[in-house]
Amino acid sequence: MLVAALQMQPAGTVEANLAGIETAATSAAAFGAKLLVTPEMGVTGYAIWDDIPHLAETRSGPIIQRLTAIAAATNITIVAGFPERDGETIYNAAAMISPHGKAAFYRKCHLFGPLEKAAFSPASDLSQIVRIGDLNIGMLICYDVEFPEMVRCLVLAGANMIVVPTALPRGAPANRVSSSMIQTRAFENHVFLIYADLCGEENATRYQGGSIIAAPDGEQLARAGDGTTLLITEIDPRHYDAAQLDPYLQDRRPEIYRGLR
Repeated sequence: MLVAALQMQPAGTVEANLAGIETAATSAAAFGAKLLVTPEMGVTGYAIWDDIPHLAETRSGPIIQRLTAIAAATNITIVAGFPERDGETIYNAAAMISPHGKAAFYRKCHLFGPLEKAAFSPASDLSQIVRIGDLNIGMLICYDVEFPEMVRCLVLAGANMIVVPTALPRGAPANRVSSSMIQTRAFENHVFLIYADLCGEENATRYQGGSIIAAPDGEQLARAGDGTTLLITEIDPRHYDAAQLDPYLQDRRPEIYRGLR
């Protein structure tokens, strides 16, 4: 199955960001891709702290309605990040919307830094696993993937692909997340990982870019530089024989790890 990841610079308005996602979905679908992953808060922009309460929407609001229409028109499943309102509570969320209008949602569990912690409430639930073709797909958002327990829990729940909308800031520590950690997470769990970042600059926040699609053996299947990019690559779980990979999952000894807190 062909999959795609959009690395995008926030455009300044919700409408412009949605138009950019629609253009990417149209292009990815033209190549035959069945899945498009876009960045964390890509619909609204990420570094928009004062505007989050005004831009946050429910799961039935105009943002999800528009993404649903784009998915249907392009015949591609879209993963997109947005600020989700649930009453007076706001979450950093992602939606996975199929061409048939089915939607799954995930709310970020690990909030990064004081600005995120002031803007959002942390969630406590793992992503559901969504089946697309031969892939069982789970979702994380940005900082979540830097906690190995989050990836391992989804894999133990049956995921063989994890999609990660992200807004990684530019800098040496962040660069190591993109350049090495994502491939390590893929390898240590024998799972496909799609890590889709923002790029450019927004309200004095500079983004790392370096979006990557990684394979279960830790190899990169596609990687972006620091500009707007649409990555497209073939994903086939049958190409990665578990017998040829280190049997981390089979050789686990959970009885030793019960003391972890």
